[in-house]
Amino acid sequence: MLENFLTYLITEKRASEHTVIAYQKDLQDFFDFLAIDDFEELKEVNHQLVRSWMVHLIDNGVSNRSVNRKLSTLRTFYKWCLKEEVVEKNPMLLVKGPKTSKRLPEFVKVEELDNFNISQKVGANLEVEDMLMVEVFYQTGMRLSELINLKFTDIQNASLKVLGKRNKERIIPISSELLAGLNEMKSKRSDLAKTPYIFITKKGNKLYPKFVYRRINKYLSCVTNLDKRSPHVLRHTFATHMLNNGAGLETIKELLGHANLSATQVYTHNSFDEINKIYKQAHPRGGHNTK
Repeated sequence: MLENFLTYLITEKRASEHTVIAYQKDLQDFFDFLAIDDFEELKEVNHQLVRSWMVHLIDNGVSNRSVNRKLSTLRTFYKWCLKEEVVEKNPMLLVKGPKTSKRLPEFVKVEELDNFNISQKVGANLEVEDMLMVEVFYQTGMRLSELINLKFTDIQNASLKVLGKRNKERIIPISSELLAGLNEMKSKRSDLAKTPYIFITKKGNKLYPKFVYRRINKYLSCVTNLDKRSPHVLRHTFATHMLNNGAGLETIKELLGHANLSATQVYTHNSFDEINKIYKQAHPRGGHNTK
């Protein structure tokens, strides 16, 4: 039962490996809670049982945001079940998730990044490859999974070709300095026939998420006091800095690979904070000189 749905996610929805694993865990937890073993038992599930699982999760300390993500998994699953005629009714139509507060994306300040240069090492004694990795994240705003799969053949003039969610391709421009750094790294690699990926482990293997997270966390620990120091913070930083410097939402949407503009609009609040700060400092009645 679960295997068929996961196959559907991979073949038809073209979901990423990370997404498939998350869906599998969510559904297995749901099945285990209700002791569901086959399709016949699945037909007996109603919205009250789904709500009982939701209450169980909250009582066990799962955040409202995570609960809503798990409910989203169930909604996708039951839509598939209806399509495959596994069930006759969708219990999720009567299930409403818990309220969540709007969480603004955290980002690194421009001045905190000023000390970073791909031709220099910083306090954490990072390797040049690690520093290039940071710069790719910051200059392109790409996702972790996208960087892991980045190949030297994706370098096109002064840009990078990125394969995003649902195999949607986009082109992101990069600086001449970053381009030179990537090309120099390529010239020093003797294993291009073995592995085409730009960033690899010391053993020459393809990167994995935890490896990248540790490297980025190590660097960001040197430049910021943010609680979150992940690759996604650099994605947020890219978008916020672009918006603060005049880029339009539609442009940022395309660069980030968002499916719709609503996902990009979350950055407008951070941008307004910056505009408000500049206004108070620059306008004669802005309040900067109020005693």
